Amino acid sequence: MELEAVKSLAAALAIGVGVIGPGIGIGILAAKAMEAIGRNPEATPKIQTAMILAIAFTEAIAIYALVVALIIKFV
Repeated sequence: MELEAVKSLAAALAIGVGVIGPGIGIGILAAKAMEAIGRNPEATPKIQTAMILAIAFTEAIAIYALVVALIIKFV
């Protein structure tokens, strides 16, 4: 196999595997937040603020995976 082909496969695996965890995490987080809002609608602003902050931190992990994949691909 050529080096470029191996780099492309490694980059694809890095981003593919790297976003599985954050994707599942964001899904679970949103589901639990909607459940909490359904149980206590008065607490919506507090729950929504915490949910958005947690989603941002979780998404950062996926961005790290993207950076690693780009480094593998282009370096």
